[in-house]
Amino acid sequence: MRWCGATTGRPPGVPGGYPPRSVPSVTSHRRGCDPGAAGSGRLARLTSEPDLPAPQEPAEPEPPAAVPEAGGHPGRPTPSGPPSKLARNVVVGVLICFVIASNLANAFLSVLVTDHPLLFMGLNAQNRNLALASAEVSAWSFYLVGFLRLLGPDPFFFLLGRWYGDGAIRWMERKAPTYGEMLRQLETWFHKARLPVVAFAPNNYVCLFAGASGMGWGAFLAANVVGTAVRLWLIRVFSEWFDGPLGSVKDFIADYRWPLLALSIAVVLVSIVSERRAGRDAVLDLAAMDDNITAHEPPADADRP
Repeated sequence: MRWCGATTGRPPGVPGGYPPRSVPSVTSHRRGCDPGAAGSGRLARLTSEPDLPAPQEPAEPEPPAAVPEAGGHPGRPTPSGPPSKLARNVVVGVLICFVIASNLANAFLSVLVTDHPLLFMGLNAQNRNLALASAEVSAWSFYLVGFLRLLGPDPFFFLLGRWYGDGAIRWMERKAPTYGEMLRQLETWFHKARLPVVAFAPNNYVCLFAGASGMGWGAFLAANVVGTAVRLWLIRVFSEWFDGPLGSVKDFIADYRWPLLALSIAVVLVSIVSERRAGRDAVLDLAAMDDNITAHEPPADADRP
């Protein structure tokens, strides 16, 4: 048995017991074999505290998943708001002009439908008006004026949706409570199939949904243009198939245009007054859209601790 180079045990030739104390062997002083150093090192290892891992800071809990508000949907882009007050006023002003034009067409329907069919279409391109005026104008006039009037307000509603997000959708639901359930169902369909819904029904509500959802301009315009063109073609075909009944309706309007003019003006005025009494006005609602959204939407940091 060796201990740092020194020999222990019974040496050969020495009977019984160990030899007398002798000078340690030179090998006992080899580097790293000092008995004192070895003993002190072992003692130090035995008495020293074991190495413990450094304490780690507790991991911060992950924030809970955002719960969308009523009418909201996760994954939508954050509304940017209008780039300037001028841009907002221009968009709202154009839409107010479209609202006034529609009311004028409804009020003066009996005069415009037979004497000024293109102006009638340009003021209000509802399906009814397009069908009545179709036989009075050429094909290219019908498609050009009808296309421009139908497509006109859509980019502006798209911009409102892009600027105000879900706040714009809830604003429209508050201003059209009669159609609230239909709007929510339409919104559900929209998020399942954006392109078909925009192509099939590119109305004000759908254009607002498209902007709020972050739909790209290219996809929105492509679906809108295709849907509008198909819609005009179907109305044109319908008016040709039912030219006889539609002609009878126009003859009746021409024979009684003045009593019908007074009646249509009265109906438009009564509808405007009724809407105002119910707290809704298309022109004023658009003009005060910012204030209405701010009053009903919670501030962005309302849920922060």
